[in-house]
Amino acid sequence: MKIGKKIENFDLILESGLKTNINRFSKKKLLIYFYPKDDTPGCTLEAIEYSKLKSKFDKKNTVIIGISKDAIEKHQKFKLKHNLSIELASDESGKLCKLFKVWVEKSMYGKKYMGIERSTFLIDENQVLIKEWRKVKVKGHVDEVYEFLSNLT
Repeated sequence: MKIGKKIENFDLILESGLKTNINRFSKKKLLIYFYPKDDTPGCTLEAIEYSKLKSKFDKKNTVIIGISKDAIEKHQKFKLKHNLSIELASDESGKLCKLFKVWVEKSMYGKKYMGIERSTFLIDENQVLIKEWRKVKVKGHVDEVYEFLSNLT
């Protein structure tokens, strides 16, 4: 995946249970963000921030989808508990994490493990990757993404 290049089509399983693919969003921009785990402090804050600005992203013709390896049922509970208005997708197999190269070795307290690197990708209406944010810090990130999107038009 490279900025300026068309991304390959891939399937998504949304928290509603709907299986779809990115062709469904071909007339919209698609903002995909990967996060480590439902209902953890940083992931919850990020999802709430995206939900708060969802109507503004909608006006910019942009669909937001959060992706983690959590199961559909966990996404449903997470969305309901925090009244989230954005779409969530499950990547239990890790296929999308590998495709976007967000499944990486991490380290905490000297212990190494594999996990999702918090990352965001903006794909245009022609399915071309136009921006990526890697190693995202939650605070201020959603505003930064929206500002970038606003400056495109």
